[in-house]
Amino acid sequence: MRTLANILWHIPFLGFVNAIIAFLLGSFLIITVIGAPIGLGLLQYSRFLLTPFTGSIIDKRDLGSEQNRLWLAYGRIVQLFYLPFGIILTIATMIQIALLFFTIVGIPLAIILAKSLGTYFNPINKIYVPKIVADEAARRKGELHIDKYFNK
Repeated sequence: MRTLANILWHIPFLGFVNAIIAFLLGSFLIITVIGAPIGLGLLQYSRFLLTPFTGSIIDKRDLGSEQNRLWLAYGRIVQLFYLPFGIILTIATMIQIALLFFTIVGIPLAIILAKSLGTYFNPINKIYVPKIVADEAARRKGELHIDKYFNK
């Protein structure tokens, strides 16, 4: 079923165009070196846009990996300069979501784009993982929150 949904995403709704745009923008930002933190996140987002029903975009912190503090600080500084472009890309994606809701077949695709909308706005430290890994990371994160409330 997920494969069929991915095919529907690409054939009638031109999902590969979104993936190409994210890939080209990410590649350009990596080439400039200054925008590398954002470019790496957009490359991961383009991987997600190729198969949105079999994978997910999550934050690297959800996987428990330790991040370089200097790289995170640099990423936050670069994000300030990326903010106007991120807003424009987010608005364009919101328009695409609204247009997808006009078709019955496009509603699941619009929901997938809506869930990943924050990645265009803030692509720093995002990573593409298979759906099962994202579900397990969410389950473990939920367990931590439950433990926090029960161990008061």
